[in-house]
Amino acid sequence: MNKTLLLLSTAAALMISGCASHEAEVKEHKAAEHVEKTAAAHGASHEKHWDYAENGPAHWGEFSKTCGTGHSQSPINIVPGKSVEMNHQYDLSMHEDVHTTASVIDNGHSIKVTLKAGGTITLDGETFKLLQFHFHGKSEHTVDGKRYDMVAHMVHQNPETKQLAVVAVFFTEGAEDPILNDVINNVGGEIEVDPQDLLPKDTAHYYHYIGSLTTPPCSENVQWYLLKQPVEASKEQIEAFRKYYVDNERPVQELYDRVVESN
Repeated sequence: MNKTLLLLSTAAALMISGCASHEAEVKEHKAAEHVEKTAAAHGASHEKHWDYAENGPAHWGEFSKTCGTGHSQSPINIVPGKSVEMNHQYDLSMHEDVHTTASVIDNGHSIKVTLKAGGTITLDGETFKLLQFHFHGKSEHTVDGKRYDMVAHMVHQNPETKQLAVVAVFFTEGAEDPILNDVINNVGGEIEVDPQDLLPKDTAHYYHYIGSLTTPPCSENVQWYLLKQPVEASKEQIEAFRKYYVDNERPVQELYDRVVESN
């Protein structure tokens, strides 16, 4: 009787031990899987990405070959004395007076305002719709080597051909700008905006050339229009924006055989 009880007790102990061992292995396996998944997720969140610092413009060719090898890259230095008369086929006609709502986000590279219903520009009889505008803490294009205090890039697209056209509005320090406060104070929210309020009174005089996006993928065949008359922003507004971005500008690129037109 005692021997039978002893054998049963021993068997039970072995079964319990085996189950415990199996449970431990399962837990260990699940823990290992968790570590692997966590590590993978951690690695994905730290995937190399372009920026304006460690992976700045000198390294952008690693993210898009065009950034490093393209011969129609932007921005450039405008030398007014070397510009030629505008080909009036590509005169800029602006129709930005549209009251709309827009989302304001910090996309990690700039403060971007995406419009629910943007205005338009007309180039060579084709209509380009305003999709968004964003800001740089200093102008990317220079004029005779001069960099302006800020710039707004108004990005338009032809809905049929998908070609892009960008209108650059330079800022100098002066009076308060009517749009900047709403933008800066509502990052992550929505604003009511009329894009025409971004523009100077004189939109008939500008520089024009064929360039590229100024950030990866640096796609080329972008129509650039740089308005000659700057607008003003107060010192406080410029400083408030630069708390977000002060050095988010790409260095000027080689002009190569391109021509800058002037109107």
